[in-house]
Amino acid sequence: MASTPLLLALDQGTSSSRAALFDSEGRLIASASAPLAIHYPADGWVEQDPAAIWQSQLQAMAALEKALSPEQRQAVSGCGITNQRETTVLWQRSDGAPCGPALVWQDGRTADLCRQWKHQGLEAEWCQRTGLLLDPYFSASKIRWLMLHEAAANAAAARHDLCFGTVESWLLWHLSGGTRHCSDMSNASRTLLMDLEQRHWVDAFCEQASLPLSALPELVPCRGDFGAIASGLPFAGVPIHALLGDQQAATLGQLCLDYGEAKCTYGTGAFLVVNTGSVIRRSHAGLLTTLGWTDADGTPTYCLEGSLFNAGTVVQWLRDGLGIIESAEAINTLAAQVTSSAGVMLVPAFTGWGTPHWDPEARGLLIGLTRDSDRRHIARAALEGIALSVATLVHLAETALGQGLGELAVDGGAAASDPLLQAQADSTGLRVRRPASLESTARGVALLAGVQCGAVCDLRALQRQRMEGASVFMPHLDFEQRDHWRQRWDDAVHRSLRWSGSHHNGEAIA
Repeated sequence: MASTPLLLALDQGTSSSRAALFDSEGRLIASASAPLAIHYPADGWVEQDPAAIWQSQLQAMAALEKALSPEQRQAVSGCGITNQRETTVLWQRSDGAPCGPALVWQDGRTADLCRQWKHQGLEAEWCQRTGLLLDPYFSASKIRWLMLHEAAANAAAARHDLCFGTVESWLLWHLSGGTRHCSDMSNASRTLLMDLEQRHWVDAFCEQASLPLSALPELVPCRGDFGAIASGLPFAGVPIHALLGDQQAATLGQLCLDYGEAKCTYGTGAFLVVNTGSVIRRSHAGLLTTLGWTDADGTPTYCLEGSLFNAGTVVQWLRDGLGIIESAEAINTLAAQVTSSAGVMLVPAFTGWGTPHWDPEARGLLIGLTRDSDRRHIARAALEGIALSVATLVHLAETALGQGLGELAVDGGAAASDPLLQAQADSTGLRVRRPASLESTARGVALLAGVQCGAVCDLRALQRQRMEGASVFMPHLDFEQRDHWRQRWDDAVHRSLRWSGSHHNGEAIA
């Protein structure tokens, strides 16, 4: 074991932080995780404590290091960081103190601000240059809100002491002992502040967000030499070689290296990412154009992406909110007890809708209930609602590419559900492939770090492993059945839109 290099992945997610160890072929050796609290102070508001994000990641690192043998610890050759994207942190450069809460990617409090920017005619240029839309999902409006409402942020800016970063930047700052303030291009492409083609920060967009240019992190490729883990921390001295947003990392972890190859990750939300190679492929139907990853010299691979804000949260709601299941796994047993949802549909717009509607005022909807409906039908409708939401994303991607996807690789915690993946195959008409290990996000950034440190010679050589231990789900519905099902779904979704009033949570943002 000690003679072969091992690769450390730090996977900071919305509801937990993980630390995982892989060999040079991407096989999982060991992992540890720590939970992370999410706060909902008002309808549509989603926050986390930046210090808790760091402590959660630190806890996972310490637990993993403790579980390793001395030989394994010595064999760790490189580290990669992957993270929940768009979540926005402001802090003081002098001491690392956060300037307010971390505004999570799901947070919708800036809907009024985005609407005002649209009314000012700003969206066309923003969309053209960044590949994104003016939506609360992305970092720019979150920065503006923090600058408006957090006195500590303004005071730090006045002293030229302010730092902005998404979560990989926040973690790297701590891991390096406050010596590295960087953001990689995959994460930067989700902020509304980076030019997608030129791959540099756009000063005018930073000004619109009220962010001083001095607060920007250094923009770096997704792999390179980003210092080493500081002394006194778990895995001290291990070089940091890769930074990558979680959805891009999962795409790489699934080895979707060729044009038109696609994966969907079912975590807190569900995210479809399709590799478009060196081509910046644009959609006019709500898909996002994003940077997938870069080589060490910054040469990019681009992707199309569809974003669903709620997937795993639906299962959590059934467990913690309604109490109709005792564990997340129990939803599969419950859903399998009926052959259909008997017309019940659950639209998972708890925190608004992403692709294709981009409506922060949408809310969840349970429709089609009769006196005969019971918790089994609701459980099945919940899984089908996730699958049908993703099926919409798949259809838009196929339209934008002008070709079918053929196969959908899947991962993330909810991908362990057989009923969900069968519904995914039925609703898309695609073959759905689940790998033997669902740790695709951590695996992807570990492999990228391995390429940089020389432990991984050729990612394409690993593609032959994709079917090893994989589970495959084939569609059972014919075209007419699928089309009728999806038409009813579209009707249900449209009933959920624009439900929450734009001034529901207080004053409008000036």
